[in-house]
Amino acid sequence: MSRIGNAIIEIPSGVEFNFDSKASIVTVKGPKGELTQEIKGGLDVKVEDGNIIVSRPNEEKISKSLHGLYRSLINNMVIGVSQGHKTAQELVGVGYKCSNQGNLLEMSLGYSHKIMMAIPTEVKVETVTEKGKNPTILLESMDKQLVGQVAAKIRSLRKPEPYKGKGIRFAGEQVRRKAGKTAAK
Repeated sequence: MSRIGNAIIEIPSGVEFNFDSKASIVTVKGPKGELTQEIKGGLDVKVEDGNIIVSRPNEEKISKSLHGLYRSLINNMVIGVSQGHKTAQELVGVGYKCSNQGNLLEMSLGYSHKIMMAIPTEVKVETVTEKGKNPTILLESMDKQLVGQVAAKIRSLRKPEPYKGKGIRFAGEQVRRKAGKTAAK
């Protein structure tokens, strides 16, 4: 039994949902934009009483795994076009800075040069620098997968290290710290 696949998805007001059963394509429109997703595996998607129900055709292993996957993807699409997905990252380290001009992100991460990164147009980027706090990068988009991919790319530029905790981390993330070398006696 798939607990995730059997859960229903409520359609918020202002969101239009359409499933083309011949082409197996789901389209979701909302105030933030429009997203489409191809559904494989013969899954059936129905709308009943303002709720989306995803059902599988049989009890094969591949059908069971795709059932939960596509239900989660459709749920992320509905949330994305109505509220949007956001993520925040902190730059922890002496001299670490970030700024943006439109969708061009400029970062100083302790290297000998500044890092310039072009962010996709679907993702809205904002940088916040307050005195006494770590610089923060805020990413927002209706596509959860794209936001996560861009955030992972930014994090890969300087991963948090375990000794001093310096690097790029997600807001609220706890970095496991290691003890450094101790002097021999």
